[in-house]
Amino acid sequence: MTTKTSPRWRQAVVWLHVVSSVAWMSQALTLVVLMSLTLTSPAEAPAATSMAEKLDSVLLAPMANVSAFTGLLLAGATAWGFFRHWWVLTKFALTLAQLYAGIFLLSSALRASADTATGTWAQVAGTSMMAGALAFQAWLSVAKPGKKTPWSPAAKPPTAPTWVFVAGVLTPLADVTISVFWGRPLPAVELVMLIVLLGFERRRRRRRARQPSVRSPRSARAASSPAA
Repeated sequence: MTTKTSPRWRQAVVWLHVVSSVAWMSQALTLVVLMSLTLTSPAEAPAATSMAEKLDSVLLAPMANVSAFTGLLLAGATAWGFFRHWWVLTKFALTLAQLYAGIFLLSSALRASADTATGTWAQVAGTSMMAGALAFQAWLSVAKPGKKTPWSPAAKPPTAPTWVFVAGVLTPLADVTISVFWGRPLPAVELVMLIVLLGFERRRRRRRARQPSVRSPRSARAASSPAA
């Protein structure tokens, strides 16, 4: 494969990221409703906690993996970069925090809640924080605070080979398969791919730093004129 087909893969990753992100946020809101139901309607607590645990393990965890990593892929393999815009860096940090907090804290709490058929205010607060953070990230993606980035996707062309995009699409699917056999989400392959993406970002920053600044002829003439 050559880099000429990268834009097509980038568009596929964009759509995969949008769909999985919307699914992740809607499922997080559903968890908020279910865990709130365990406190407001104790008679419905067994069914609500069981549904919440199944939703988290069967749907939410895979969507979170796909949404998180496709976002990281778009940052690391295109000109967006991880560190060029503060709102992209904010999404990067929030995504990693939510992903690992969900794996090691929230998922365990939901499984314990399903075993005891009871919910807690901490679980309601945790699911609410996750849903709120996802809504905030969606706003960042649309608003692009600071207006430093153009709306056109063509303005952010791919900077990585096509194989990186192909691997980025397959990586979360591999981790979803692993999580099915292990019984809980584990972004192991995604961590390796994230290191690869950070390597591309570092190489791109170094290459940009070595490039001499090019001024337009008009600005060069203005700088050499007596008035300037």
